[in-house]
Amino acid sequence: MGRVEEFAELRPLLFSIAYRILGSVTEAEDAVQETWLRFEAAPTQPRSAKSFLSAVVTRISIDVLRSARVRREEYVGPWFPEPLLADPYQDPARSAELADSVSTAALLLLERLSPLERAVFVLREVFDFGFPEVASAVGRSEDACRQLAVRARRHMKAGRPRFEADRKEREELADRFFDALREGDVDGLQQLLAADVSLAGDAGGKAPQLARSIIGAEKVARLLAAVFPAMARIDVTAEPHVINGRPGAIFRDRDGRVLHTLGLDVLDGRIQTIRLVLNPDKLGHVGPVADAWGISRELKESRRPAE
Repeated sequence: MGRVEEFAELRPLLFSIAYRILGSVTEAEDAVQETWLRFEAAPTQPRSAKSFLSAVVTRISIDVLRSARVRREEYVGPWFPEPLLADPYQDPARSAELADSVSTAALLLLERLSPLERAVFVLREVFDFGFPEVASAVGRSEDACRQLAVRARRHMKAGRPRFEADRKEREELADRFFDALREGDVDGLQQLLAADVSLAGDAGGKAPQLARSIIGAEKVARLLAAVFPAMARIDVTAEPHVINGRPGAIFRDRDGRVLHTLGLDVLDGRIQTIRLVLNPDKLGHVGPVADAWGISRELKESRRPAE
């Protein structure tokens, strides 16, 4: 097998490693492309293409993450990962770990870790790399990597909810949620929301956004019931879609362009968190991006009483 074929076979794994370290589809794709350039330029054929490429994409991702941390400190409003519509890497033996690690909630927990802790956790806990491979990838001793893994597991465990719904329960709850959303059914929505549900949006200062997170079932239900039926009247549509392994939707304008994504976290039979990604810089990989400011103006005009 030549280098092109080897790289193509491993590309899904490389992207999945990079995305979990970076929380960005575009940055992960760039890291994978840079990995290919280094692989292509390597003077000798590595003994293990998988080990070599995984190490290279990990090191590139760590460097990018260190730079991104500075930018994120200056980010306007809440920062969420770029929405991932489908994970290209599949491993039936580790399907639960892979699905859990790509959820928005898990990625936000990973944000609490140092870049090295994050990389070690992803390689070891998500993809089951041996400590010799992990040590080679991050440039630390095996003992140091074991300590990093222990700290990372402790942080991740402390932040995880006690119970999450299974896939079928999440999907059924999401179906009922979107039905109530389309109908503007305040009571129906409120019954599906946890008492302390939160609604937040990531616009990065580049799209209309909530002034702050909305907390509480009644407030969130009333806001949703007021806004989304009004959006439907100006031909904004919700396309149900898995977002980061959890139920969600892609909202599009009348021309099919992406306005924002919406993702749901379900806990104890209720929707615990609703996250919107509105920043156009984070939506380009989903499809052509809508003019969110134009949609906002049209929405305001549609609500004005006729003269």
